[in-house]
Amino acid sequence: MSIVNEKDINEQIAWAKINADVLSSMANPRKAYWISVAMCIAMVACAVAAEAYQYNEGMGYAGLNNPHMWDMYIASFVFWIGMSHSGTLLSAILHIIHADWRKPIYRFAEAMTTFSLMTAGFFPIIHLGRMWNMYWVLPYVSDRGHWPNFRSPLVWDAFAISTYLSASMLFLFVGMIPDLAICRDNAKGWQKKLYSVLSLGWTGTDRQWRNFRKTYLLMACFLIPLAVSVHSIVSSDFAMSIMPGWHITTFPPYFVAGALYSGCAAIITLFVLLRYYFRFEEYMTKAIMEKTCKLTFAIAMVWTYLNLVEFASIWYGHDMYSKELLIAKAVGPYAWVFWSMIFCGSILPFTLAFQKLRRSMPIMFVVSLFLNVGMFFERWMIVAPTLSMSHEPHQWGVLWGSIIEWAIVFGSFGWFGLLFLVFVKVFPSVSMYEVKEMVYHRRRHLVNDDAAEKFHRRASDSKTGTDEPGLEGA
Repeated sequence: MSIVNEKDINEQIAWAKINADVLSSMANPRKAYWISVAMCIAMVACAVAAEAYQYNEGMGYAGLNNPHMWDMYIASFVFWIGMSHSGTLLSAILHIIHADWRKPIYRFAEAMTTFSLMTAGFFPIIHLGRMWNMYWVLPYVSDRGHWPNFRSPLVWDAFAISTYLSASMLFLFVGMIPDLAICRDNAKGWQKKLYSVLSLGWTGTDRQWRNFRKTYLLMACFLIPLAVSVHSIVSSDFAMSIMPGWHITTFPPYFVAGALYSGCAAIITLFVLLRYYFRFEEYMTKAIMEKTCKLTFAIAMVWTYLNLVEFASIWYGHDMYSKELLIAKAVGPYAWVFWSMIFCGSILPFTLAFQKLRRSMPIMFVVSLFLNVGMFFERWMIVAPTLSMSHEPHQWGVLWGSIIEWAIVFGSFGWFGLLFLVFVKVFPSVSMYEVKEMVYHRRRHLVNDDAAEKFHRRASDSKTGTDEPGLEGA
């Protein structure tokens, strides 16, 4: 009996250490964290100034004209929508298949999904010019008796993104409830009031845990088809047009693969930053980094394959306009963007195939940044070349983003970073209760494996007459 009590005490000490490590990291991050917050605020200020100037002077200062009516804003919109998909989608999939290595990293990946969607939502509003008319896309009867055009993929975007954002936020919140109760029990002042409200009276009873498990699993099953459908709908904005380079049937799976790709690269970037900011080396281990890198490499190869399928279908097809556009991408004014996309998206990922490189945090941080640079170029190469070389020659013309557009895009990264940094400071970015479960299951497996090994060894010894303890000794 005393041995059992001693084991229980050791488990409690280990679990208390997990609580203390995560809570102390929220209270005392490194100085680099505050430097990053200041940089993000400066980037947001840059975007606000650019948007204010554009609002007062007109959309012409953004360089938008006919036919270049989309360009940078919509390319950035697709980029942020893509980055949002990997966090919640991979968290849900890995939860269903019981992949324990997701447990220390899924919380910040789900937060990345929410804040990426909140960033993406700005670009269609900015692109409108008359931002006060954004409510026109909502499904309501106006005073003139007009409904939105439900046949337009842009309306589908509004439905899909709003649904995915609300579901992702709910999925993130539900998964945090046990940890919010831990924060409530260890906080003081206004933080204790905040966590008391958000924890919804969680006490950890058996009934609460059963309901929590069922709810979380049901939401994970719901989010997987929702995430796939959202980016498939975004691809319909392009695939349902007759423009060369857009009217491609493989766009839905291509966009989903690209979304997972950019999202996984962003997870690696944030993994390294959080590991350094909050001293999470014991939880965000190199073994978890290796698994994330392997997953990213596999998705990169799928994305590369779909790229090759698209190129081959255009090259061997009978659409002369799409073939001329493909050639123009490779040798025309956008050639340096095209080949940079190929290098960053299809060649650089092979660094993830080497274990020595995968275990180096600085190298993986730099590689992940270049992977997402390649994915941003990929979104630009979807939008800009088609608008520069459409069916009619009078519409031809190369256009690069203006300084106003670049400033707003630059600020969007600051907006995302600021939201994310505030979140990981106020809420636990590592799931304490799931890390405890992971530690418990690993220790139990180690004990069982050790007992089985002793049993087989003693059983073999008993056959040779060297020992006779048998099952009792195991």
